[in-house]
Amino acid sequence: MELNQMSADERNLLLYLESVSTDGGGLVHSQRINDEDREILKKWDESGFISYSRLTFDSIQRLHDKHNTSLVYLSDEAWKLAHQERRAKNLRMQSKSPYRDLITTKSKRADFIVADNTKV
Repeated sequence: MELNQMSADERNLLLYLESVSTDGGGLVHSQRINDEDREILKKWDESGFISYSRLTFDSIQRLHDKHNTSLVYLSDEAWKLAHQERRAKNLRMQSKSPYRDLITTKSKRADFIVADNTKV
């Protein structure tokens, strides 16, 4: 799979999965997943891109937030693409106003270069 072949919805879902994997041990909040996301998750699970499965009732009962009903594990490929998309999203954000127009105390010194070779 290539990042440029993924839809915006797929890239956003991948970033959500990366976030819950990093910050929440892979627990997926059921109210943050819509039907389209579930179809993508099913496709990715079947292809081995991720492992996605519902938790058992007993497991859900152990959790504080009962809306965490599924668990996801990312493949090495999914982690790699998530990292690429995280960087790409950062560059997209930095190229838009107001972010691109902000001035910092380092701006006058111009001794820090960001990924697109712009001095900051």
